[in-house]
Amino acid sequence: MVQPRLDSLSQRPPVPAKAAESPTLLAELPPADRMESLLMRLEQCFGIPQQAPDGLSPRPDLLDELVGTILSQNTTDANSSRAFRALKAAFPSWEAVLAADPADLAQVIRSGGLAHLKAVRIQEILAAIQERQGSLSLDFLRELDDAGALDFLLSLKGVGLKTATCVLLFGLGRDLCPVDTHVHRVANRLGLVRAKHPDDTFAQLSPQIPRGKAYSLHVNFIRLGKRICKARMPECGRCPLRPTCPSGRQR
Repeated sequence: MVQPRLDSLSQRPPVPAKAAESPTLLAELPPADRMESLLMRLEQCFGIPQQAPDGLSPRPDLLDELVGTILSQNTTDANSSRAFRALKAAFPSWEAVLAADPADLAQVIRSGGLAHLKAVRIQEILAAIQERQGSLSLDFLRELDDAGALDFLLSLKGVGLKTATCVLLFGLGRDLCPVDTHVHRVANRLGLVRAKHPDDTFAQLSPQIPRGKAYSLHVNFIRLGKRICKARMPECGRCPLRPTCPSGRQR
């Protein structure tokens, strides 16, 4: 698996002054111009995603963001949100979550699926943070650069690259594009990357994203993947990126 080259993120190209106008020439453009054209077309189709003011998350507690992301794994947004609300209603603090009987915690978050596994994982993560930092808080991540913050999160058992980058993007407003199944599929179909694993897609895709555009690309790639560029039956005929998509041109 390709390790993410975090140092390359600082070398990402600036947003070009003007995107390409001719849809028939997109595939022939230099990589930086092509990416800007993709971003422009996605924003024309789905809108410009609005991040919270100053990059602040609706969940100001970074532990909320981390646990919420864990609960979102392998389930729907509705189910994970239900599980997160249930957890916050049942336990007054993260200390209480850590001290809870694992079976009781699993029962509380059962709507999120894989409840027993997630309960154990959450408690292991909380215990590791408590041991290393002396308190149940991730506020210290605000003082770290992207590489340092990712290193810490990835050192926690059960926290993968997608989860870690979600915490940094949505919790801290960092300019990173988490790669879920939709982003992975769309990026590969477009020929932006050639990767078998989402972590490899992150490593290959990140240097291509213009500064300040990771949030827009992440959200709109997911929208495209859910609505049009579906896994089994992509609706290429109505895709705004078809002119520049090698896969779409073959359909």
